[in-house]
Amino acid sequence: MRKLQDTIDRIEKVDSSWDKKTQKKLDNLTKPKGSLGILEELAKQVVRITENETPQLNNKVIFTMAGDHGVAKEGVSAFPQEVTTQMVYNFLAGGAGINVLAKHVGAKVVVADLGVACDLKEQANLIIKKVNYGTKNMSRTAAMTREEAIKSLENGIEIFEEKHCSDKSRSSCIDIAGMGDMGIANTTASSAISVVITGADITSMTGRGTGIDDSKLKLKKEIIKRAIDANKPFADDAIDVLAKVGGFEIGGLAGMILAACSRRVPVVVDGFISSAAALIAYKLEPKTKDYMISAHASVERGHKTVLDYLGLKPLLDFNLRLGEGTGAVLAMGIVDAAVKILTEMSTFNSAGVSKENVKA
Repeated sequence: MRKLQDTIDRIEKVDSSWDKKTQKKLDNLTKPKGSLGILEELAKQVVRITENETPQLNNKVIFTMAGDHGVAKEGVSAFPQEVTTQMVYNFLAGGAGINVLAKHVGAKVVVADLGVACDLKEQANLIIKKVNYGTKNMSRTAAMTREEAIKSLENGIEIFEEKHCSDKSRSSCIDIAGMGDMGIANTTASSAISVVITGADITSMTGRGTGIDDSKLKLKKEIIKRAIDANKPFADDAIDVLAKVGGFEIGGLAGMILAACSRRVPVVVDGFISSAAALIAYKLEPKTKDYMISAHASVERGHKTVLDYLGLKPLLDFNLRLGEGTGAVLAMGIVDAAVKILTEMSTFNSAGVSKENVKA
């Protein structure tokens, strides 16, 4: 618990006083004031987070964390549980959607096993921080112990810390971090977490995940209700919620958020599962919200409610529901563009362009 608390204690409130100077610089670029809209707001947010007037986002990293869920045995997913393992190997081989899109924007993918239900082959590009071999079936008992929940959070912190400034030089430090996930049945856990924390009803927070039909969707809602009724998670205790209806990869991602915020690194939140992890991080430390950038509006039904609760506005609405970090990595390209506008665009004076007429 010490590592978790120490990390939380290092998270500082972002200082909005940076905005005035950044806005002045943006207004002096060769464009009408405010004409780049959200890009300008993103540039100001990155400056606030990093406390750097000329930030650079050279080192982009997506953390894709994997874990299995005992509740998959209830038939809540369209895919069998072994797909979690198979997709992890696909990530490592570079053949998944996240690999293609990360290469496109110049990001690195870090793959981590937080709770896959089997022993994965050790590889140089795989981080093994397994808490257990999948969670228990949350519809019958708590998904994990409180100690395991804390361990998943602290393992996520360790994963970020081990990759941040890994060769001890500032040039190697992570400039922006994104979240990704893999775990069959993890939309079931994410819906349960979201229902408990936001107070929304199960129907509005439960979607089709991997593409289940109507009968499985009905079953999924019943399983979520059973899990919440049986475990009675306490909404104001994020660790209790994670332990009773969460997942190891969700805890790992929440820990990664905390670690990134403690190092003043912007965090790009992917879809529904990543947003459930963001809920856990936010409940542990509300200041984390100001370090978060929502990548996209997922097709998953409850995602909008979670984002509204967090006060985040998604950058993209592409009907995505893949996970893995695919939405986050696409949004990283937009955030990078916003920063480059701030740092690379000419001013009126340097370009010899006349400013707008100002009435006397």
